[in-house]
Amino acid sequence: MRNFSLETFFSDWEFKARYHMTASDIQSMTINELLAMASEEDRDAFYDLPLSYTETFGHPLLRQEIANSYTGLAPEDILCFAGAEEGVYVAMRVLLKPGDHAIVVVPNYQAAETVPLDICDVTGVPLDPDDNWSLDMDALKDAIRPNTKLISINFPNNPTGAILKRSSFYHLIELCRAHGIYLFSDEVYRGVEREENLRLPQAADVYEKALSLNVMSKAYGLPGLRIGWIACQDRNLLKKMECYKHYLSICNSGPSEWLSIIALRAREQILDNNRKLVKENAGKLTAFFDEFSDLFDWQVPDGGCVGFPAYKGKGTTDDFCEDLINKSGVLLLPPRIYKSDLLPVSWNRFRIGFGRKNIDEGLAAFRAYLKSNT
Repeated sequence: MRNFSLETFFSDWEFKARYHMTASDIQSMTINELLAMASEEDRDAFYDLPLSYTETFGHPLLRQEIANSYTGLAPEDILCFAGAEEGVYVAMRVLLKPGDHAIVVVPNYQAAETVPLDICDVTGVPLDPDDNWSLDMDALKDAIRPNTKLISINFPNNPTGAILKRSSFYHLIELCRAHGIYLFSDEVYRGVEREENLRLPQAADVYEKALSLNVMSKAYGLPGLRIGWIACQDRNLLKKMECYKHYLSICNSGPSEWLSIIALRAREQILDNNRKLVKENAGKLTAFFDEFSDLFDWQVPDGGCVGFPAYKGKGTTDDFCEDLINKSGVLLLPPRIYKSDLLPVSWNRFRIGFGRKNIDEGLAAFRAYLKSNT
């Protein structure tokens, strides 16, 4: 298995950097703040919760609340995991085998590439930075082989924030259905789009061989709960994944499940607050990059809370990011970390996050660095 360089980088820097400007999650809340959104009955249930083992599939009420966020899915169509990463790992291990072929749209979360690459042949189909990170559907179609088992997508995309055009999304569904291909759809930023009309349907709602991945970490801003899930109409496949989960987390944390139930019952309030924060911060980033337009090429993301600007200054982007953290304490994700193993070259870009409330402090330090070092 390849080194998980992304998480290794964060292990080294995430809690040391003075200004974490590349976070991929939205501002979290305290347990007290979350419990304030709960009914008295739900708060009592949380406080009286026994600290025992839980059901491998997830608490029935949790699966019901998750199912309520889909159209026409039932709790039996939901399998919970310890975060999204466990879901990625289990799905790829269950679906793929040597001799299969997978297609991954890139850029993407590293595990979406490296786990399949450890199992079978994988082809990367890149998004086009010159066309608002659009997906070339002809290139994707040409990548399909007789043994293609899986296509993996991620929209709103990490790190670009791009969202697939609705017409392309349905074209992709038609391609998958015509070839009997599973569609793995990472939808962890769904709900925090720049405009509601950009929001795509959830793949598991519209395609019988789709797996929709989601988590409490990103759009909901609750990564400490470590609750993720996969929604899928193929219940036999979910059962196989449940059996694989027995070798990993076995089951989720009971307190985290109940806090997730509370959050999902308050989903509209939480997502509305997070959309407002992300929209405000995106405006601040746009003004910042306009101020330094000679150094950066910035595209406002369609959704999510991360962007992928290009650096146009002196030296490499990797050197720029390293100098920035060392001199100013501002942490960005350099291209040597956020690169694709499926492409011959890396992007000359860095990932920046804008989901946290303290963005002004980071931008002030970033601005001071640029004024004194460029």
